Amino acid sequence: MRSKYNAKKITVDGITFDSKDEARYYEYLKKLKAKGKIVNFELQPKFVLIPAFEYKGKKERPATYTLDFLIYNLDGTETYVDVKGDSTPQGELKFKILKHLHQDMDFRWISRSLKYSESGWIDFKELQKKRRESKRNAQNKNN
Repeated sequence: MRSKYNAKKITVDGITFDSKDEARYYEYLKKLKAKGKIVNFELQPKFVLIPAFEYKGKKERPATYTLDFLIYNLDGTETYVDVKGDSTPQGELKFKILKHLHQDMDFRWISRSLKYSESGWIDFKELQKKRRESKRNAQNKNN
């Protein structure tokens, strides 16, 4: 079964993830917890961006954003993580609204990259930047 982003769903520990990378990050967090590097983590924390409302007599559903993971760090802080392979304008807008509404919270988009990260995980925007630089460098070598 494929998701709307053409990612293949995968089941690990009886939990169905939207992508292989999301499942890999789940496994990564399990290892961090076992090594005592994080306290714990949860799956799919959900935030309401716009509550349900009525418009001209018709009910509108709430606009929500569901992240992939909530990580409880050793120092008592919390980190909310969404594993991304790619982005959409709608996803970027919703993420920006989420960050605007909760500026005191730590939200991150991350991606899997063995090429650019020792841990295998890198900030999504940083990965995009590194890929653009790499592509530019390759083009300059060919010119």
